[in-house]
Amino acid sequence: MTAHNDAPLALVGHSPAAARALRDVGLVAVSVPGGDLGAVIGACRTLRFSGALVHESREGAAAEAVTPDTSARRAGRVDAVALTGAGAHGTYALADALSDAVEASGYAARGAGALLLGSGGDLARALPLVRLGLGSVAVAADSAPEAERFLRDLPAGTRTFTLSRHDPALASLAERADLVVLTGGTLPPGLLQPYHTLADLTGRAGTGQSGAAILDLSALPALRLARQLLHATGQRYRAEDLTGLVAELA
Repeated sequence: MTAHNDAPLALVGHSPAAARALRDVGLVAVSVPGGDLGAVIGACRTLRFSGALVHESREGAAAEAVTPDTSARRAGRVDAVALTGAGAHGTYALADALSDAVEASGYAARGAGALLLGSGGDLARALPLVRLGLGSVAVAADSAPEAERFLRDLPAGTRTFTLSRHDPALASLAERADLVVLTGGTLPPGLLQPYHTLADLTGRAGTGQSGAAILDLSALPALRLARQLLHATGQRYRAEDLTGLVAELA
């Protein structure tokens, strides 16, 4: 990591325990109110905070209160903010961190067929996987219109299919997939097969008795935190040094 930085870091929606944990790695962190984020971010700029980390529950609101970069704009979420004289600039660090985690796992995403299962807005979490060169993408959301809205953010030329996750055709569509990505909700019983690999972005799903492989994303939370801190403070941290902090920031 880089040298100690005295500029405080705002924690939006995080607990005081998270602030104390970050102080252990040399950061002056302060929990701030999660409401009226436009006013909160403005006050943090006035007080010369270096930036902010945003809790998952406030990511959507943060995207409306700052200037988002490309990743944040596509996701409609901001999880880290850099505060400068020019303004408040938000990013969605999960996007690049997910790409890092998949590449570190050794999974060969290029050319694979994927089935994305989500509940609307959370499907944006899977965008980094799509941009790793998937051959085809099937999207199942709570409704077919929700799935279709997600398509506008996919790379041009991607072969796509959409349907409701309640559609009886979901099982047959899953049979064509190599990778099943769960971004929200639960896995339908019997959907996973032994030839599938599951990328669980909820952290709550299991493969049951299906025999499917699980994509190792255990490093994702720490990789994400490292990228959040880099954006918000300008300081570089090794992901392996941040593992103990992840639980406090959940």
